[in-house]
Amino acid sequence: MITAVGVVVPARDEAGHSAACLRSIRRALLALPPHVERAVCFVADRCTDGTTAIANASGAHLVVNEHELTIGEVRDLGCRTVLSLLARHPPANILLLGTDADTTVAPGWARAHLAAADAGCHAVAGTAELSAPFTTARVAHRYQAILDSARRHDGHGNVYGANLGVRADAYLAVGGFRALSTGEDHDLWRRLGEAGHRLRYDSAAQVVTSSRLTGRAPHGLAALLRRLETG
Repeated sequence: MITAVGVVVPARDEAGHSAACLRSIRRALLALPPHVERAVCFVADRCTDGTTAIANASGAHLVVNEHELTIGEVRDLGCRTVLSLLARHPPANILLLGTDADTTVAPGWARAHLAAADAGCHAVAGTAELSAPFTTARVAHRYQAILDSARRHDGHGNVYGANLGVRADAYLAVGGFRALSTGEDHDLWRRLGEAGHRLRYDSAAQVVTSSRLTGRAPHGLAALLRRLETG
């Protein structure tokens, strides 16, 4: 049974999105049962705008990183920090939830992840809707085709760092996020599956993420959207 939920939010210069992201997380965590302890760790990664001040004012646990880290290392730093904040709980009772600062989570987001974990899932990949429509129907069709090609018999088949839940004991067992500059979410998911952990693609866990065309990951969602728009 999950007794604690920790949310990790990495951010690099996200002053325009961070406040909305953190408000949505706060709302989602309020929907959890009262016995569940909650913690939010916001990792401000070499920010040069007002991101750090926004996070500090939100009441989230703030970690300020000034070192040259990959996004995988930044996510892992947040996860390790959350585990220290929730140290009185056994790892098997802690659910780690990850999202991104340019993302807002649905009111039922944390509750959906918790239900899956309590049902025996070690990791859950939720869905990510884009915040703005594509410029043309042709591009929208191409993006939908990519989503459809990933679909599996057991769910939507997509893995997003902006909407990922992992039970802490499973996370620790496979070594957590690796020091990767891109694809750290898919890498973690793959290793969890190879280790025999129970995985679920769950459309009940929903977020809305930025449809911007420039992001920090060389081969992340923003890069894919840019290729679709300009290719």
